[in-house]
Amino acid sequence: MPTPFSFPWEADAGDGTYRNPILHADYSDPDVIRHGDDFYLTASSFNCTPGLPILHSRDLVNWTIINHAIKNVPHPRYREVQPGCGVWAPSIRFHAGKFWIFFPMPDEGIYLTTAKDPAGQWSEPHLVQEARGWIDPCPFWDDDGQAYLVHAYSKSRAGIRDKLHVRPMAPDGSRILGEGRIVIDAPHHPCLEGPKVHKLNGWYYLLAPGGGVPTGWQVALRSRDIYGPYEEKIVLEQGSTKINGPHQGALIDLPNGDWWFLHFQDAGPFGRITHLQPVKWQDDWPLMGVDYDKNGVGEPVATSRKPAVAAASPVAVPQTSDEFDAPKLGLQWQWHANHEDSWCSLIARPGYLRLFPQPAPAEGDLGRAPNLLMQKFPARQFTVETALDFPPGRAGKTAGLIVVGGGTHASLALAHASEGTQLLFQINGETYFKTAAPAGEVRLRIAVDETAKCTFCFASPNGQFTTLEKTFQAREGGWIGAKVGLFAMDAGSGGAQTGHADFSYFRFLQEKPAEA
Repeated sequence: MPTPFSFPWEADAGDGTYRNPILHADYSDPDVIRHGDDFYLTASSFNCTPGLPILHSRDLVNWTIINHAIKNVPHPRYREVQPGCGVWAPSIRFHAGKFWIFFPMPDEGIYLTTAKDPAGQWSEPHLVQEARGWIDPCPFWDDDGQAYLVHAYSKSRAGIRDKLHVRPMAPDGSRILGEGRIVIDAPHHPCLEGPKVHKLNGWYYLLAPGGGVPTGWQVALRSRDIYGPYEEKIVLEQGSTKINGPHQGALIDLPNGDWWFLHFQDAGPFGRITHLQPVKWQDDWPLMGVDYDKNGVGEPVATSRKPAVAAASPVAVPQTSDEFDAPKLGLQWQWHANHEDSWCSLIARPGYLRLFPQPAPAEGDLGRAPNLLMQKFPARQFTVETALDFPPGRAGKTAGLIVVGGGTHASLALAHASEGTQLLFQINGETYFKTAAPAGEVRLRIAVDETAKCTFCFASPNGQFTTLEKTFQAREGGWIGAKVGLFAMDAGSGGAQTGHADFSYFRFLQEKPAEA
């Protein structure tokens, strides 16, 4: 009988309320729109592929992954892992009968992809504007048919920051039409970025995070003209709560007139996790969360009533555990860089994920291998298990379970060697445990605690688990949380890669629910 597995984190309390975070996973820089009674979310994906995840909800609390907008990052250099590069903060909109996602690649430019159905086929990314250091674009189509693109700057590429730029854009999103102007220059809000544009009651609103990712705040700016001048107000801050850096996200209206704000919180190795705040309008300013100390600035809520939507939604979370019983990879999986479909198969051995070993990185750093098949950390505390069948093969092949983040990695793997198949536990390539591999299918497990300390275990199919004494401290990477997943590698010299590794499941096991 399979080991029971469950959702590592559930936000819906089942009594008409929810707890934050609504997504306890690294959906960084989230943006959300409502289309009818449906909500769609996308997020940064950096160098991981497929990219630009598309999540769906009917109540802003319960979410599932329904698609990705891009298969690979649209530049050949992403065949190799590019930490901190690739797809940064996107914006999703519905306009003229289709869905639009504008996304930045800070070294390459601003791109656009569109779709009639967010769960269907998205267009090949179109380069709207080649540029270095333009980030976080948001489109806006005004009542008179004019279109604009608002964006921020990355200091590491453009040499400037804390500025928001409005540029005229072709209404079909194909190109920028002119220089426009910098409308916000706000060094008192350091790292001002991530702008989102709205128009309401004759006001143009720019919503933007300031103060930096770990410790910043949410700024609202408004003007009667798209080009300003703008007045400003801080509308959300950490205050007396434990929610650091509450900012950058989406302002969403409901059919009944209620408003909500969805934003992220930097949780270190657990990534940028997503929170939901009620919004009230006062004097034409959107006030977010609850004003605990009555200073006129909102603070994040830990729990709240659920949004009042048309119909109740069942409890749901983004997909995690996988029995590998479908003909293609689940949407929860991402490769560590641009990928090839030939790297895996789910039909060669039904009920198993078959990974075909790919060449190991020349520098020996497993964490830089593009063919790592990974998932986000899904909770503040969890245990994950897989079972691996790795038929004997040429020396140099390895396959197993891995955690990667921040230039560090740890793996528990089977390795083919001249003396037979070995079980190896390695941290950054250094071996801390080695023994002859158990016969048959081997179960591998990682337990992650609330500090992101990882403890590795192994067992044969019917045996007791052996816990390894050495632990591994997971770390966040470049703008991205730590990830956990599977790999198959070939460090052998010469010739085509051969052999395979079969994984029969990947399960998050039942645990006592952890608090955020």
